[in-house]
Amino acid sequence: MDNIAGSKSSLGWVVQISTILLVALWIFPTVGLLVSSFRTADQISTSGWWAALFPSEQTERFRVADPDDNRAARGDLFVVEGNFFEENDSSGEITSWGTSSRAVDAYQAGEVADLGDGETITINPDSSYVWSGTDEQISGRGQRVFVTAVSPPEFTTDNYNTILFSGTAGDNMTKAFFNTLTVTIPATVIPIVVAAFAAYALAWMDFPGRALLIAIIVGLLVVPLQLALIPLLSLHVGIGIGKGYLGTWLAHTGFGLPLAIYLLRNYMVGLPRDIIENAKVDGATDFQIFTKIILPLSFPALASFAIFQFLWTWNDLLVAKVFLIDSTGQTTVMTDQIVNLLGTRGGNWEILATAAFVSIAVPLVVFFAMQKYLVRGLLAGSVK
Repeated sequence: MDNIAGSKSSLGWVVQISTILLVALWIFPTVGLLVSSFRTADQISTSGWWAALFPSEQTERFRVADPDDNRAARGDLFVVEGNFFEENDSSGEITSWGTSSRAVDAYQAGEVADLGDGETITINPDSSYVWSGTDEQISGRGQRVFVTAVSPPEFTTDNYNTILFSGTAGDNMTKAFFNTLTVTIPATVIPIVVAAFAAYALAWMDFPGRALLIAIIVGLLVVPLQLALIPLLSLHVGIGIGKGYLGTWLAHTGFGLPLAIYLLRNYMVGLPRDIIENAKVDGATDFQIFTKIILPLSFPALASFAIFQFLWTWNDLLVAKVFLIDSTGQTTVMTDQIVNLLGTRGGNWEILATAAFVSIAVPLVVFFAMQKYLVRGLLAGSVK
């Protein structure tokens, strides 16, 4: 009785758990990027994004204010007083501190450190300090100290201001955002239009060599993308296209067409034959059948491939590197811009996290906006 039609599969719970795990694995890094994009570099380096709502302990290096401008005489000694957090636009509560990087917790907050020959320094929990000594000791550069403080959660939009509106080389993602849209939209629309016509012909029109064409398309699915990059670039240069948006559109169209034709053709084959035959009996041409019957019925499959093609093109780096090389940065896409940020900014992970989230925000919106069409297309048999 377990295998009769309409009964629930015993593996249904396995499928549901697997789906939940896959969704979680995809969502958690995205949430991490979102949270990290609003955090400071110090917070990112000391705690994970899941601890962003809790106080964090971090060690910072400060230097006492310039003694030549801030010292005051007290009897036979000179004193420099101040507050590290106020001077460095920071906050928190100091728990321990030290004067050497090898012993950053040598003293507790409020303790007096004897630096020798009567020179002392005291750092309180609120980061106020008193550095005292003789005229020769309290001169030159201020004393360097390392403080360990418990800092409250802090969120900022400065990272987005740096990424989107700074205008400096390597930081401005606004130009790269519009460049990516310029690449992605035509590279999504063109293969869908071409593939829809080809899929209809392969599904419902009889002509010599149709089976051979289908076999060639299936074979092209396994051709590595990297194998065709250099020959295709040489062809573009030879015919005068060169490196630019047009060459990138054609490259993405060529690389996406085999899968697009394969998916759409499999979907169109499953459409009711009676509808097409009745239309032909009524005198409809193939073009009328295609535009008035096939396309409306194939919308779930078209939307499914549009989502995949948009995501692949938006996240592409390899094709952009080959066909959009531009030393001036006028055609740099977002993935390439993130690589540039990684190379120029090194460990500034708050900037990289912000840039990465900005890069994936648009695909996320597209995916969630179109997911009902994707599910409908998959369930209807667009992937067989």
